[in-house]
Amino acid sequence: MQTFNFQQNSPLLAPDFTFGVATASFQIEGHGTGRLPCIWDTFCAKEGTISDKSDGTIACDHYNKWPQDIELIDGLGMDAYRLSLSWPRLTDENNQLKAEGVEFYKNILKELKTKNIKTFVTLYHWDLPQWIEEQGGWLNRNTAYLFAEYAALVAKELAPWVDSFATLNEPFCSSYLGYEVGIHAPGLTGQAKGRAAAHHLLLGHGLAMTELQKYAPDAMNGIVLNFTPAYSASESEADKQAASYADDYFNQWYIKPIFDGEYPAIIEQLPADVRPPIEAGDMDIISQSVDFLGINYYTRAIYQACPDNIYKELPAPEPTTAMGWEIYPQAFGNLLIDLNKRYQLPPVYITENGCASFDEIEGDTIHDKQRLDYYQSHLEQVERAISAGVDIQGYFAWSLMDNFEWALGYSRRFGIVYVDYDNNQKRYLKDSAKAFAELNRQRKA
Repeated sequence: MQTFNFQQNSPLLAPDFTFGVATASFQIEGHGTGRLPCIWDTFCAKEGTISDKSDGTIACDHYNKWPQDIELIDGLGMDAYRLSLSWPRLTDENNQLKAEGVEFYKNILKELKTKNIKTFVTLYHWDLPQWIEEQGGWLNRNTAYLFAEYAALVAKELAPWVDSFATLNEPFCSSYLGYEVGIHAPGLTGQAKGRAAAHHLLLGHGLAMTELQKYAPDAMNGIVLNFTPAYSASESEADKQAASYADDYFNQWYIKPIFDGEYPAIIEQLPADVRPPIEAGDMDIISQSVDFLGINYYTRAIYQACPDNIYKELPAPEPTTAMGWEIYPQAFGNLLIDLNKRYQLPPVYITENGCASFDEIEGDTIHDKQRLDYYQSHLEQVERAISAGVDIQGYFAWSLMDNFEWALGYSRRFGIVYVDYDNNQKRYLKDSAKAFAELNRQRKA
């Protein structure tokens, strides 16, 4: 039987530790009915943006298959489910709620509650309504206020069935990948655009937190940030400085404003016309307290000094996943311990961690040993961090099922459940799913 191995006194086996799985709306739902276009619909329609020329029209057809997907989660014995809401499914072009969208998510949340599965809801996982993008998207300060309006409307309707709200998922990806280097929707480029988008996302987070604490005071409300720890290629002072700069630019840029009320000092090194458009009072809004911090981790990055561009990222050493990302679990533990030393952290949840592998199905069996080993080694690092004093209260595997992997389409599989896209999106448990099911059975025995 596939399982993970932990000592009997492991903090991961404590009755109050939460295990869950995570998904995102655009990646699994499909269009369904009544959803307005989002930036990813527009991006997918452009030539050369998605590696396999696919889109999110059907995805995993979760819009229709959600009851069986909840049965899957329940069958795995998971304590919690992290899902995101589709802003363009929930609202119209006046940013007002649509009954059909509200009913869709309300039905899902109610069904989860009947099975005693905790609900962790993300308000924004990258699928900005296209009509808002046409008004400037996250380059437009007003989008932060539209997001806060949306957060308030959603909280008023759904709070009774939600255990936790996260404002944003990975603002780094939305701002840097979407507005600075253009490999994600909406596909814009320019350093000034990236810094402006990042600031408006963080402002939107702060404004939305005010609404969540007002209309969902009993929920645990916070934000989800991703981290790719920066390591220096050598012990030379130049390489260490390059890695430090990259860490500030890609990682600390998004967490330091929330906990310290300021951007990293490297902001002073940016040209004036690149710096974010900070207005009076913005940093106070961004840095209000959060009930939890969600941390997403997949890999590290290695940097060396580069005279032309401060830093240069080196190719990932082996072993790597199907994404070409190095498997380096100790960086995960180091990250968690370091963040806990740097900042006054609230309770922490690992909201995403996982591995893309080139899975092959044999009959109805998928032996995903690389993924099994990845989870084992990274869960051990969560144990290590808890033992070092980090208040980690839960862990979500990314992802429940294979899905639309953004610019890589359906060519990469992160799921612990295999999705047969050519056979009515039929689901099959991989060995990793069976291992989580056995772990949960042992925990609850």
